[in-house]
Amino acid sequence: MAVDVRSNCPDHGECQIEIEQTVDMVLDIERSMRPAKDPIPRPPPIADISCNTTKSYNAEDTCFPEDRVEERPWSLKEIFGRPIRGSCPLSNSAKGYPGDVELIVPSSRKVSTDVFGRDIAAKSTTSISRIYQLPESADFDLRVFSHPIGQELSLDVPLLSADRTFTGYGQERGGVQSVLTNLSPTETLEIVYLESLPWFMKPYLHTLNAAISSTSGSPQSSSLHDKTGSSAIKDILYRPALDRQRGTHLELRLQIPPGSTLTLTYYFEKAILRYTEYPPDANRGFDVAPAVIRILPLHSSSSSESTYLRTTSLLLPLPTPDFSMPYNVIILTSTVIAMGFGSIFNLITRRFVGADEVDGVGMGLLGGLKGRIRGRVQGMLAKLGGKEQPAKKTTSTAQSPEVEPEDTNGISTGQDAMAGNGLARRGLKP
Repeated sequence: MAVDVRSNCPDHGECQIEIEQTVDMVLDIERSMRPAKDPIPRPPPIADISCNTTKSYNAEDTCFPEDRVEERPWSLKEIFGRPIRGSCPLSNSAKGYPGDVELIVPSSRKVSTDVFGRDIAAKSTTSISRIYQLPESADFDLRVFSHPIGQELSLDVPLLSADRTFTGYGQERGGVQSVLTNLSPTETLEIVYLESLPWFMKPYLHTLNAAISSTSGSPQSSSLHDKTGSSAIKDILYRPALDRQRGTHLELRLQIPPGSTLTLTYYFEKAILRYTEYPPDANRGFDVAPAVIRILPLHSSSSSESTYLRTTSLLLPLPTPDFSMPYNVIILTSTVIAMGFGSIFNLITRRFVGADEVDGVGMGLLGGLKGRIRGRVQGMLAKLGGKEQPAKKTTSTAQSPEVEPEDTNGISTGQDAMAGNGLARRGLKP
């Protein structure tokens, strides 16, 4: 699919933007018509296959298909499941184009349409193009009947072949090389070469170089600053990129001599993206849009339309960071924080008690409370018991004629106490 946007400026009027969408599709007729009859993909029955009976291994369960001798009939309804309903009010027929649907088949092949379709014109004198005009509000179906195979259509020789590749190595810089070959041996081609590059692909315009080589002479090289008239670069339109806003627009008007090859090269720098700007498959690379080549009409007075050619798209590898590193850092940091926080939290909230203060391990809330109260009571009793005086020793004195009188409080004198202590030390009873 291609979308071409161009400006249309008439001589006396306002300029308008014209958008043209082109969709190229290749269909397998047999496979496209199969879902209408059998939606399950399976091999056709052997009865529906034309077998080559000259093969030695041909049998009831073995078949070698014969070469197709005629084209299979088809219709738009059988291929797409429904006909074309009406026409577009903005179709080309309103702008001077002869019709809406063009069918390119040999003139000898039978084609039929609905009553609303009309074969109104032929696009060229080759008599293989049939153009039909669609009805405004009715169905249009196109049926093509079978036709013997044997007539080969002559293919037009292309005027230009194009090849576009990346050059260089490394993650910082690279290069682009486009090889354009003029296949015409007599005509000089004038083309418009257009590249739309992403913003992270920044070309060095001073490295732009165009080299022309031919089989008859030595290669000639011309750069952007070449002031001679032999330069292959006739004109240039360049709009630099803005980071994360727009890409680079590079448009060149080139001239290629007959039977020559033009090699267009330039170097570019790869930008560094943020890690959030990478797609999930970052290691695959980034797609770069193909270059669009417009082949201008060979003669300025010719009324023929320009021919467009597109190169293949490219895959640009960019410097890719290690996306697993942030996760590794997060996991390691979280582990260290969890270990430190757990230790500090245990020291702050946990209370250490002796084993004798708790009756058992694994008690419930009530049992733990009882053990804690009992431990407190035992601790208080132990403190009170340590403050009591030691027990008094009982002493007796021997009967002596000289007995000292007791004092009024019933306490013996100091001599009596000393005598009693001496008897007690000798092990004698008083």
